Amino acid sequence: MPPTVTVDPAEGTDDLAVPLDHLLVEAALGPLRRFAPDLSTARLLGTLASRPVSTGRRVGALAADLAAIVAGKSTVAPDRRDRRFADEAWAKNPLLRRLVQSYLASGATAAQLVSDAGLGWRDAQRVEFLLDNLTEALSPSNLPLVNPASAKAAIDTGGANFARGMSAFAKDMSAKPRVPQMVDSSGFELGRNIAVSPGAVIARTEVFELIRYQPSTPTVHEVPLLIVPPTINKFYAMDLAPGRSLVEFLVGQGQQVFIISWRNPLAHHADWDSDTYAAEIIKAMDITAKAAGVETVALTGICSGGILSSLAVAHLAATDRLDRLAAFSLFVTVLDQEHAGMPAALAGPRTTDLAKRASRQRGFIDGRDLAEAFAWLRPGDLVWNYWVNNYLLGRRPPAFDILFWNADTVRMPAGLHADFIDIAMENRLVHAGTQTTLGTPVDLGEITTDAYVVAGIADHITPWQNCYQSTQLLGGDTRFILSTSGHIAALVNPPNNPKASYRDGSTSYTDANEWLENAEQHAGAWWPDYAAWLAARSGALVKAPTRLDGGGTSVLAQAPGTYVLEP
Repeated sequence: MPPTVTVDPAEGTDDLAVPLDHLLVEAALGPLRRFAPDLSTARLLGTLASRPVSTGRRVGALAADLAAIVAGKSTVAPDRRDRRFADEAWAKNPLLRRLVQSYLASGATAAQLVSDAGLGWRDAQRVEFLLDNLTEALSPSNLPLVNPASAKAAIDTGGANFARGMSAFAKDMSAKPRVPQMVDSSGFELGRNIAVSPGAVIARTEVFELIRYQPSTPTVHEVPLLIVPPTINKFYAMDLAPGRSLVEFLVGQGQQVFIISWRNPLAHHADWDSDTYAAEIIKAMDITAKAAGVETVALTGICSGGILSSLAVAHLAATDRLDRLAAFSLFVTVLDQEHAGMPAALAGPRTTDLAKRASRQRGFIDGRDLAEAFAWLRPGDLVWNYWVNNYLLGRRPPAFDILFWNADTVRMPAGLHADFIDIAMENRLVHAGTQTTLGTPVDLGEITTDAYVVAGIADHITPWQNCYQSTQLLGGDTRFILSTSGHIAALVNPPNNPKASYRDGSTSYTDANEWLENAEQHAGAWWPDYAAWLAARSGALVKAPTRLDGGGTSVLAQAPGTYVLEP
């Protein structure tokens, strides 16, 4: 792959993420509205106009820089890590070098002008967002033939690269999410090379299917594990490919693993809200326990599924039923939204009200709108990057399992969409009693079950510092693990990953950064550590069941089930 293309499937796209609540607002209202100048832009222009001397100095300095660039005397150069301009032609060709230098100098001056304006935090965030998008769009690397890699491809293929690129562009723009395709999904098929762990659907409700996986060891721990996946993606991130499946690994460690597969909601499911999902999680816990022939289960919630699991467990605590929980885990889940990113700046009360109204009118948030919002919030890596690869070079995007999962979008019902926004914007889970679930007040401090919390150090959907704060909110003994990489790559972390490492340490520190200073780093993946922690709380080893349809359940379909296949 030419160096001008910054696709790195080994890392996936999750490190390029944005806070969940902001993504939900943008998906409802449309991300491109952020390109339009607003009151924040007007305040910027007004402030600069009121400071003619300092503004004039900046403009004058830019003029001097441009003059030096034209004369060939400028030392401006792209960052060594900026792979847009890694092709040696950008530096060796005099015209291309001057073009890049002019682009960089102009962008730097624009950023300095925003800084000089001294805008308030909210206005600064909004203007910087607009500026970043415009700067990325105007990069000379996005231009056909100007980009040396595209010029070389045109010579090598006789222009066929542009013909293929135009065809791909027309296809991508004909339907949502109307951004360049990020993954070649042609080689993936659920049940064949994705989500292939043996198992069966043993229960089905209107909201979820419950999958029970086939044991692979002669004995298993008597307490089963129930995994609650996110509601904004499909469940199989935890069961990707063989060797990269957390489900497969845990089954191999003697765990009885069950997982929820959420239904892809339609408009008539608009009323499904956080109470709906919390009740279904408790129902799934009941079925899991009966199927395994025990009274308790271990529960693991992931991202938005972790938020919903916390609500469900808080309800159990409030109704004196917490003894049904043997262990509680939260993976890349933010419960404390304080300073969790830019949503407070880009989404005020009026904006969030509009977003909730928009989803209520449709009955759901379309997963393709979420994908589009996600892409335009990180345009350099998720739009223009693939613009070059797909349209200028005429190449197919990479084939990678995490990217395939990321592109397999689902809808979110309007009720849940509104609840998630309210919980995040008002930070309701931090203050006991502010949020209610199934008629009972939520107090995370009453969750006294031992907990295992995992975060990714490069995660921008659920920043690790906010994930760490869960250790201060939950009332039990909590172990915190800081994994490498970002949102999903931090979880898809098998022991055979040579780059893997993780940190752990005492959670007595109230400040996350202080925890980091005192944490111990370990080579290798955190999966074996989790398996050991879970085993200590999963009861005795018993003979593995030979049938999956225990406790009054029946086999309804083979894994990965039917709900995951619904469009």
